[in-house]
Amino acid sequence: MSMRGFAAALLALSMAGNAHALYPDRPIRLIVAQSPGGNADIIGRALAEGLGERLGQTVVVDNRGGASGIIAIELVVRAPADGHTLLLVASSFGVNPALNRKLPYDQQRDLAPITLVATAPNILVVGPALQIKSVADLIQVAKSKPGQLTFGSSGNLGSPHLAGELFKLMTGVDMVHVPYKGAAASLTDLIAGRISLSFASLPSAVGHVKSGRLRALAVTSEKRFSLTPDLPTVAESGLPGFETSAWQGLLAPAKTSRAIVNRINAESASSVNSPAMRNLLAANGAEGVGNSPEAFSAFVQAQIAKWTKVVRAAGIQAE
Repeated sequence: MSMRGFAAALLALSMAGNAHALYPDRPIRLIVAQSPGGNADIIGRALAEGLGERLGQTVVVDNRGGASGIIAIELVVRAPADGHTLLLVASSFGVNPALNRKLPYDQQRDLAPITLVATAPNILVVGPALQIKSVADLIQVAKSKPGQLTFGSSGNLGSPHLAGELFKLMTGVDMVHVPYKGAAASLTDLIAGRISLSFASLPSAVGHVKSGRLRALAVTSEKRFSLTPDLPTVAESGLPGFETSAWQGLLAPAKTSRAIVNRINAESASSVNSPAMRNLLAANGAEGVGNSPEAFSAFVQAQIAKWTKVVRAAGIQAE
């Protein structure tokens, strides 16, 4: 390399270093891949507040729901890779590749993972009329009555639906999915005995469990959930390896510098583990994570592999 080229390289490095040192130099836009009101929106707004305090800049939440997050993802893929546009995705991010052969972006190539923000397990509940008291009982009954048990969900391709399909795949049982428009309608019919069971979200079902209107069998997380420590996991109750949770994760455009990604990662982890954020997550049936970019990337790839198998086995089509 010539002296002139060497000097130019040093200047470029210096300028990049100064840019990283000045980051962020204006408000940050956090695009949330969900409409206002859902868990991703609630968690996104709390995360935006925490990041804003730690980064010294306003973080503006921009809700872009629809198309299972694809609309929001396209916006971020096309945004400048300077750390001033971030993306909060939900569990559909790990399902979309299984449903869409031709996405308008490449998740691995076009996005830089920052951290897994939070996870929220489902809770397996049955109605009081169904004399089932454990996961082992449920598997036995389902196998003895193929096609007779029904599991309700808050809608197609949501976490409760996919948890039921994963359960079917791993046990070999034949149960019928009954989608509803929201968790409340599903649980109302479950209490009335019109459906057999549900892999419901914890906040939607816990009140009914406490009142005795529903019986909780297990949670779907890998380990026992901190909010329900006495409730076993599905995995420890007769189905080893079973795990599924709703989740939210933070990403940036692919060419965002590693220095900026590391800064956002550190501040995100600090925010997620703050007392205020822990309390908010707990109120929404979730736990904070705040892992490394590499760990989050591996998590997403594992999600894609898992749900590709489930989607193919169940013959699920994108809506």
